[in-house]
Amino acid sequence: MLNIKKILLPVDFPNASLRVVHQAATLAHHFHSEIVMLHVVTAQSHAAGVPEDGPKFAGWDLLAAILKEAEKREAEKREAEKNLDRSLRRELEGLAIRCVLVKGDPVQAILQTARAEKAELIMMPSHGYAFNQFLLGSVTAKVLYGTECPVWTGAHVEESPTQEFAIRNVLCAVDLGPRSHKALLWAAQMAAEFGARLTLAHVTASVELWGPGGSYVNPRWKQELVGDAAQQLARLQKDTSVKADVFIGSGDVPKVLSQAVKETKADLLVTECYPYGGNLRIHGYAIICAVPIPVLSV
Repeated sequence: MLNIKKILLPVDFPNASLRVVHQAATLAHHFHSEIVMLHVVTAQSHAAGVPEDGPKFAGWDLLAAILKEAEKREAEKREAEKNLDRSLRRELEGLAIRCVLVKGDPVQAILQTARAEKAELIMMPSHGYAFNQFLLGSVTAKVLYGTECPVWTGAHVEESPTQEFAIRNVLCAVDLGPRSHKALLWAAQMAAEFGARLTLAHVTASVELWGPGGSYVNPRWKQELVGDAAQQLARLQKDTSVKADVFIGSGDVPKVLSQAVKETKADLLVTECYPYGGNLRIHGYAIICAVPIPVLSV
């Protein structure tokens, strides 16, 4: 069973991704987790009111500032977004939240804090203004590939009014390599925890060939690739004692997984991403950018 005792939540100030904070609160309530809210101080956050050093810096209340900023945003957005922001304070009530302020390189600060705190999960936005609007993609990608801790990244879309976050359908993408067992078990346990439907996905090499007149599909080659993938997925389910629907696609990994998300109506994509090789690792950040839902990389 999943046992997420501690969630590391890197946040920017004043431009925190409220959507990821909401998602962290949802998981923390469900798993009774402690949230370690980390802010890496930057010139932008100093300009927004974060003390530079001394007693004021040590005593600055990051959580209170985030909540105040959320309430400020509700006056500037549409009614649906107002309701989302207004609920943040209520969602965080009763949770164990500890705020940590550090100075230095954001990537190293996140990685070091995750190790020191022995976090079971890192949750962070995939883009936006956090830390630096031009560098956040790089920060997220470096964290993704620099830690053995599972990383949850928020949807790579502009924050907009949406329904309350829920996990009803989980899509698990595997490379059929040594990490596939762990990815599937994480996905299966997450689905079980929230009573969600689980779909197991694999993307084979492209079955398109180029020739006179353009591209065409070799039916025999496609049958062999898809047939082999289906057999390996069946063995994976048998080895892990996990039952799931199956999705097999071919070609561009991010594009195919984006289509799989739509077809399965997935709320969460679980993928393999570890400091080893494999298609999912190679395309890890591209997948995050391509799909409109949170991605859990394990």
